[in-house]
Formats: sequence, structure tokens, C-alpha cells
Amino acid sequence: MVRERLISLDVFRGLTILLMTVVNNPGDWGNVYPPLLHADWHGCTPTDLVFPFFVFIMGVAVPLAMPEKFYDSTTLNKILIRSLRMLCLGIFFNFFGKIQFFGLDGILLLIGRLLITIAVGYALMGSFSPKVKNILALSILFIYIFLAYSGIEAYQDVRLPGVLQRIAIVYFVVSLLYLKTSQKTQIITGIVLLLGYWALMTLIPVPGIGDANLEKGTNLASWLDSILLKGHMYSGTVTWDPEGILSTIPSIVNGIIGLLIGQILLKDIGKTKKATKMAILGPAFIIAGISWNLIFPINKSLWTSSYVLYTTGLATTFLSILYYVIDIADYKKSFKLFLIWGVNPMIVFFSSQIIPQALVMIQFKNPHNPEQNINLLDYLYSFGIAPFFSDPKAASFAGALVYVGIWTFILWIFYKNKLIFKV
Repeated sequence: MVRERLISLDVFRGLTILLMTVVNNPGDWGNVYPPLLHADWHGCTPTDLVFPFFVFIMGVAVPLAMPEKFYDSTTLNKILIRSLRMLCLGIFFNFFGKIQFFGLDGILLLIGRLLITIAVGYALMGSFSPKVKNILALSILFIYIFLAYSGIEAYQDVRLPGVLQRIAIVYFVVSLLYLKTSQKTQIITGIVLLLGYWALMTLIPVPGIGDANLEKGTNLASWLDSILLKGHMYSGTVTWDPEGILSTIPSIVNGIIGLLIGQILLKDIGKTKKATKMAILGPAFIIAGISWNLIFPINKSLWTSSYVLYTTGLATTFLSILYYVIDIADYKKSFKLFLIWGVNPMIVFFSSQIIPQALVMIQFKNPHNPEQNINLLDYLYSFGIAPFFSDPKAASFAGALVYVGIWTFILWIFYKNKLIFKV
């Protein structure tokens, strides 16, 4: 079977990574429009759609990347390598701001951190033989674990879970399901995982706390994180992590549903029928998610089963629309911007985690208040963007758009030169 790139999926990925860039890089975190923030607990904002959309898109891409099911040791090794590389990239984001060596400080420390970043990025995104890729990924993972649990003060509270880490786990599971099971088994697996997670979270008492509940810090997922990830959770949380262990289970279903949609797109049934199937399934998932929300609230931090169905329903619906407009009606010109973003998401994801941290490390005397220091990120925003706006939220949003504009120019250069960075 000839592998063809699905433009609508690239555009959908581009829309998602662009939205991620906007919500992760406001000019001022104290002034952000509510839709560009995560829901405080129960509920779902546009920002809460970014992560599950990524997982869904990854699931759709699995069968498109492997249209002919062929499972052997070589295929398994490729899947394992890619999963390990994503896992290691994700963990590195959490280590970057903790790196200390030779007592360096300030700009010298930043230069050292950036040199390590380049080395790690090359090791995990460079083109090597499978054997070398394995050795590099496993070695880097071993170093992470050693540092995290070595007792070295700088790394004793480094976070281990994260967005890319969860995507890596889901990718590994979903790829194996695709290669080793039928669609019927995949559907049953998804149902069992969603129902099983609901039962765990709502029926099992929480050790040391009491009855099952869905509150912050006292639910079963939180308890498990506090036991297995103690000291290595999200900054600002004490007993839970939004990408914790138990909540990773239902996130696999976002990938499974994406996998099922991807297999629909592979079928030889005509493009209109494919779009119709997706247009039916999308609203059905949304309705199911909203209905389940009545007893198992939609919640990103807990990644509840209702959240899975609701977000995959929206993702399926959006993809069906894009598929019809782009791949059936052949209307592509207006989507070029998102296509440029969609074919190179990894470099944006990786760099966007590092650049803000690097800019914060560059500090100097505030020229408008010599008694205070200011970092370069705050300086660029406070004196280069904010003065042009009377509304602080509009200024903050403009800061995010400027960052998007810079990345659009960079990605356009990559696109024109056919430079694609992959793990």
C-alpha cells in the first residue's frame, strides 16, 4: 500500500501545536483571557483540548504510518526507540532548569545548560542506527533516574511525569494494539479501560483518607502519585500530578479512538463515506461524554472517562470537517500556515519548553529602575509589547502572538528547505 500524507491531519496537528504555543506563552501570566487557561478543576476550556487532541492525532497517525500491519523484532524495536526518545525528551524539559555543575552561575550556567540541551536534542532527534539510538536513549534515561534518586539536592524534587512522557507511553501501547489486535479487541480494550478507571476512581476507598472522591489532593489517583512519585511531581502540587500514573490509563483511550479513526481513513470506501463516518462518530462521542459528565465530571487533571469521550468527540468532528474541506473539496490554500506548523511539531514543542526558561536566566539591571533586576523575557514584554496596549489581557495575548509570529517565520524556513525534525 502506498503511504500518502494526509494533509488534513497535518493541518489539524498544526492548529493544535499553534494553540499550545499561544496558551503556554502569554506575555503576562497574571493577565490571561479565561479561555486560554485550564479549567480550575471540573470543566473544560479550549486550553484543555490541546493535550487530548495531540494524543488523538498521534493515534490517527499510527495506522497511516504503518498501513501494512507487519510485526517483527525490527518493528517492535522502532516503536520502542521512538517511545523512549519521546520519554527522554519530555523528562529533559524538567531537568533543564535544575542543571548545576562546576559552581557556575548566570550566563555561564545558561551557556552550559544550552550546550547540554543541544547534545541531548541531537542524541534524541538525530539520525543514527537503531542500535545507537537504543544505547543513547537508555543511557539518558538511566542518568535521569540516577540523578532524581541520587540525593543530590539540585535534583531531589525534579518532576518526572509530563506531557511528552504520557504521549510516549500511549504511543507505545497504541502501536502494539494496532499491530497485534483486531479492531474489535481495540474497541473492547477502550471500553474496559474507561469503565475500569471510572470504577477505580468512584468506588475504591482512598487509603488513609476515606471514601472514594474526585477532589483535589484526596482522590485515588492523587494518593497513588503521592506514594510512587513523592518529591517528583508538578511544581506547586504536593500530592498529585496532572500527568500522574493512574490518570495515564484513560488517556490511552484517546489514542485508541484516534487509532480507530485512522483505520477508517485507511479503508477503501471512498472519501465521502469516511468523512460521513467521522461526522457521525464525533457528535456521538461528545454526547456520550456530556452524559457521563453527570456522574463522572469532565476533568483534565484527573483525565476522567467523560473527558476522554468529550475531547475525542470534538477531535473527530474537527478532523471530519478538515478532511472534507481539504482532502475532498481540495481547498488547501487557506490552510498553508497550519500545514507549516503541523509537519514540524517536535522542534516547536522541544524549543518552546527551553527558550522561556533560558530567557528568564538572563538577568540585568532594570534600566527604568536600577535598584531592581529584570530578566530578558520580562524586559522584552514589559517594554516592547505591553506599552502599546491599555488592556493588560490584550497585551498578554499580543505577547503570545508575537512569539507565534517568530516561530511561524522559523518553521517557514524549515518548510521551504524540507527540514523536518523527528524522534
